[in-house]
Amino acid sequence: MKFQRKGPWLETIVSQEWNGLTIDQILRDVWNGPKKQIHQLRMEKGILINGDHAIWSKPLCLGDIIQIKFFSDEEFGVIPSYIDIDILFEDDHLLVVNKPSGLDTHPNEPGQSNTLANAVAFYLQSKGEFRKVIHIHRLDKDTTGAVLFAKHGFVGSILDRMLEERKIQRTYLALVSGLIKKKRGTINEPIGRDRHHPTKRRVSPTGQKAVTHYQVLKIFPKTNCSLIQCSLETGRTHQIRVHLSSIGFPLIGDHLYGEKTTLTRQALHAAKLAFVHPFTAEKVECHAPFLDNPAIFPPDSFQLMK
Repeated sequence: MKFQRKGPWLETIVSQEWNGLTIDQILRDVWNGPKKQIHQLRMEKGILINGDHAIWSKPLCLGDIIQIKFFSDEEFGVIPSYIDIDILFEDDHLLVVNKPSGLDTHPNEPGQSNTLANAVAFYLQSKGEFRKVIHIHRLDKDTTGAVLFAKHGFVGSILDRMLEERKIQRTYLALVSGLIKKKRGTINEPIGRDRHHPTKRRVSPTGQKAVTHYQVLKIFPKTNCSLIQCSLETGRTHQIRVHLSSIGFPLIGDHLYGEKTTLTRQALHAAKLAFVHPFTAEKVECHAPFLDNPAIFPPDSFQLMK
């Protein structure tokens, strides 16, 4: 299906793919949409068929024009603040941003304005798009790389579910202290809070389930470190950092978890984000270039990824 935005409306023309389906079936079964927003669209008469209010139980016909009110102006939810950001992908529904080091993903206290979410709000405001800023996942303050944002609540709820169902693949590059001899492995250890430190996490039998897969891409005997690729089945706070430290290979620069070099941040980068677009069904694959100056990672890191 092909879509285009017309003011507050998302418009499409019914093709063979949707011929005979009802609006209710499309929202619930095809898009697996959120019940709350589907109910809201029905109550607010937010769907038109050929310019008239939709009859939700009536089968659609080839050539019918569907309009769905997805793009109403909203408060950003954060203070728009100019910070230069690198947009990796954007359409009417979502955007992927390459987060630099030193930025929180979103405000952690009222009035905070120096986060990636504030920068996204400013960017959208500059384009005349007044949307609530919705982050689908987050990165630690000093972790860099791809972060996914939704531009409206309907797609935000769909993306949240996709993340839970592991339909959004996040691939990380990490430099760890030590030479990992095992070429690949899985760390399946629950993670909980550290009672002795306000922000630290630890492997704990009473923690939440956490699974990290890793693969060694290259070892550097002279500097006693390894370049690895990681993927997550779960998204716990500090997951990669905690898991790698727990097996004796903390991230280079990760002072919180026991690594002692003078690097100013942990060497962790969200290098790739891949998913199927919930509306267009197209494969979206974003590669986030390194932003560090001077460089932290080897220049051939992306070429070594599996």
